[in-house]
Amino acid sequence: MRILVVDDEEDVKSLFEQKFRKEIHSGQFEFSFVFSGEEALRFLGNNPSGVVMILSDINMPGMSGIELLKSIRKDYPAAPPKVMMITAYGDNDNHDQAMHFGADDFLSKPVDFNELKVKLLNTL
Repeated sequence: MRILVVDDEEDVKSLFEQKFRKEIHSGQFEFSFVFSGEEALRFLGNNPSGVVMILSDINMPGMSGIELLKSIRKDYPAAPPKVMMITAYGDNDNHDQAMHFGADDFLSKPVDFNELKVKLLNTL
């Protein structure tokens, strides 16, 4: 499964690579990382059918995760990737807004990687 991680914190890349080392090595998961909503849209434009799941932070400078979600749902209606929103703010407003605009799931930071792994395996 090809997963695109969108987060303005670049240390997320090494964290995911560490937590999913076994799954990456076995070829079960393939992660790509971008560090802004704008970069995510460029990536999707270049890889329109390759991404199965997007894990996006909500609070990022420039384009927010919610704005990214709106663009994804508008521009990729035929074969939409699943989108899981991740935020440090587990408040109801962010959750309700993410779900309203078509998020498939929602996680709060700090990410429980065991819970995330189960969710990802259930989408295979």
